[in-house]
Amino acid sequence: MTNPGSQTAPATVVAAAAGRATRSTAVTVLALVAVLTIGLDLATKQLVLSTLSDGSIVRILGGAVYFDLIRNSGAAFSIGTGMTFIFPIVATVVIVGIVWLGRKLRSVPWAIALGLIMGGAGGNLIDRLFRAPGPFRGHVVDFISLFGPNGERFAIFNAADSALCVGVALAILLEFTGRRRDGLPSPGPKRSA
Repeated sequence: MTNPGSQTAPATVVAAAAGRATRSTAVTVLALVAVLTIGLDLATKQLVLSTLSDGSIVRILGGAVYFDLIRNSGAAFSIGTGMTFIFPIVATVVIVGIVWLGRKLRSVPWAIALGLIMGGAGGNLIDRLFRAPGPFRGHVVDFISLFGPNGERFAIFNAADSALCVGVALAILLEFTGRRRDGLPSPGPKRSA
């Protein structure tokens, strides 16, 4: 028989006391980060497409950043330009994998990392599906060039690429520091007796 004055703690209180978020909180953060990333990527690409023509360059921040519109049929650093049809498949697999991982997600930092990766993959997937020359062959709009125009010093990229890189770096950091996606602390190293 239970004491009428005692109540079972709600799941959110128990999760917070354990130092982890609820699944719904983590999934909401993941979805919000992914949607905001895709929105930022689409908005910046549309802005660049409506204000820059191919070959025109805008120099900002004293030459640290250049806006230089290109259409990239390849992946990062223009690798695989002849295999454009593969990239939408890879992006779809990444997105489906993150949705699958979301089933047990209870960590807000992991939700942010995975949301950035999902948003970055989604932003470039939209280009691959809906931009010329056609579905599954579309070229990604890239426009940010660092320290020199035309990608002289570093590859030209976009907001989706940035989100992917930051998300992957954060995921690596979380993994190396022992943060688990389920929000529970990692078990310490076993000691021999």
